[in-house]
Amino acid sequence: MLKFNPTSLATLCAAAVLAGCANTTYQRPALVMPEQWPSLPAAQAAQATQATQANAAVIAHTNADPWWHALGDAQLTSLIELALAKNNNLAAAAYKVRTAQLQAGNAMGKRLPTLSGNLSETASRSLEDSNSPIKRSYGGNLGISWEIDLWQKLSAQQRAADWEASATEQDRQAAALALTSTVAKTYWQLATVEQRLSLQQSSLQDAAKTLQLVQVQHKAGAASGLELAQATQSHANQLAAATTLAQQRTELRNALAILFDAPPGQLPDAAQHPQLPNMAALPAITAGLPAEILSRRPDLRAAELRLQASLAQADIARTSFYPTLSLTGSLGSSSAVLSQALSNPIGALGLGLALPFLNLGEMQRTTAIARNNYEQAAINFRQTLYQALAEVDNALSARIQLQQQEAQLQEALAQSQKVKTSSEARYRAGATPLKNWLDAQESNRNAQRTLLDAQLARLTNLVTLYQALGGSA
Repeated sequence: MLKFNPTSLATLCAAAVLAGCANTTYQRPALVMPEQWPSLPAAQAAQATQATQANAAVIAHTNADPWWHALGDAQLTSLIELALAKNNNLAAAAYKVRTAQLQAGNAMGKRLPTLSGNLSETASRSLEDSNSPIKRSYGGNLGISWEIDLWQKLSAQQRAADWEASATEQDRQAAALALTSTVAKTYWQLATVEQRLSLQQSSLQDAAKTLQLVQVQHKAGAASGLELAQATQSHANQLAAATTLAQQRTELRNALAILFDAPPGQLPDAAQHPQLPNMAALPAITAGLPAEILSRRPDLRAAELRLQASLAQADIARTSFYPTLSLTGSLGSSSAVLSQALSNPIGALGLGLALPFLNLGEMQRTTAIARNNYEQAAINFRQTLYQALAEVDNALSARIQLQQQEAQLQEALAQSQKVKTSSEARYRAGATPLKNWLDAQESNRNAQRTLLDAQLARLTNLVTLYQALGGSA
């Protein structure tokens, strides 16, 4: 019968008692969090301070949500959902998650007993007598080994692998959030170019009518050669602008198609006729958003998960130099007759103790390296958080400025239309030269383009803010 040495058993029990002291408890690094966003107006900031505590508990456990639903655009929703299902980069990120999960499974397996086994057959015959019979021997062996997790090194390895797997999943979610942002921005860029092309066709028609009028006047001697050249130049400029916009449309359509795992030119039906949303009905940003809302950002979650994994790695490095206790057992037999090979098994049980801490210099350096890696991860986490805070504040500030800018550009467009109409009337009456009318036309076109660009900037800012917040607000 197999017996444990009492001394070995006592050693095992004492080590198990000490094991609870091996792992370091994670504590989040000290962070400075603002009470409200610096770019909020004073009234909104006061409201935000009152609402922060009420919202914080709920938002801390909120995941990133489908922010695009708030826009009420069925075409955009369809495109984003299609991209989430088919995008190649997101599919690659999913494979990375699966790999990390499998590696975590391997770490779990190290905590379990390891089985091994083998079967053997040997044949021998005397070299002195070629007629001697061949002697055969059959054997088998089944072994088991188990490293006792004295210092929770194996559990730390599992935690590190689990946290890395979770961080990799957050990387995938961050990629998904970035993808939704890219789809929306590209879709709206395409819609803006389509509108500019439509406006450009109107400008081209105006330039053609102006040129035709000046040509008639020039033949009648009522317009100079300079005015004819100016009208011709204006018409040529509008043709060139239309060509540039057509190329931009092609590039944007191709960029959009790639997001859906499709070759260039093969856009889904929902992207064939992109539309800008009603700018007056854009979703409002809820006052009182606490800074804790950033806890749903997947990149921040990934950074903190890797910080925890780094702490576990420091524990692994330290405990890897602690004594290692392994329990091994085997069961085997051999016989000259195959049918009797397992009839007389022989068992063995062993207890092994490794003392790697004898390499004191290596232990100190390895532990210091692991600790330095943890400190670097802590710095990276703080930097990621503060960068996220800056992104939100920048987006909030730009949101206010862009709203004011759009209102001002609406007024500028209205005035440019009046100037254009007046200049045409004065030119036809002979009260002003052609150049004044052409300048008024160009000023009106610039006002239209600038307003469209400002509206696109507002939409882009909204998506940027949602991405910075990790979802809608």
